[in-house]
Amino acid sequence: MVMNNNIEKLAEDLEKQELEAPNGIPLPQIYAQLLAIYLYQNDLCNAKYLWKRIPSNVKSSTPELGNIWTVGQHMWKRDFSAIYQALNAVTWSDSVVEIMKILHEKVRSRAIDLIEQAYSSITLDMVAAMTGLSPEVAGAACVERGWSLEMDTHMIHPIRSNLQPSGDTSSEDQLYKLTEFVSFLEN
Repeated sequence: MVMNNNIEKLAEDLEKQELEAPNGIPLPQIYAQLLAIYLYQNDLCNAKYLWKRIPSNVKSSTPELGNIWTVGQHMWKRDFSAIYQALNAVTWSDSVVEIMKILHEKVRSRAIDLIEQAYSSITLDMVAAMTGLSPEVAGAACVERGWSLEMDTHMIHPIRSNLQPSGDTSSEDQLYKLTEFVSFLEN
């Protein structure tokens, strides 16, 4: 149903459906899909505002919304192991299962990029926790990426890629950069 390349279009359609819903309250699956897409886009601010505007009776009658928001809360805290635990703890409905799968992949990709950019050495157990993989699979994946693995100490030494950052920054990061820029101009 949902592919990586049409997620933006789906998000626009869902936002439109939310605004044009009869009686101002769309179906719970629209909220669920939109919340999941905001998490996929790492747009945690919009996810939080969507969560706040979902009526409490819709939240209580649709436990899946709470499960999606639990993933978002862990993303906000950058608690990778809790994110994977929350993603894997639920059998997602047909309306969000594809979005949650690509969210899972995206979180892992962001974690790998973070490890690559932020660490010169890191333990294998930490890599496993941040990627949601078993230590054996994480070690093999690191070696496959060209990172060195010390078998005796279980330390990973990531190699930074020459790729430019993807511009996939969160709204919070963008706001911080804008604030710093304006502060610089004023002083």
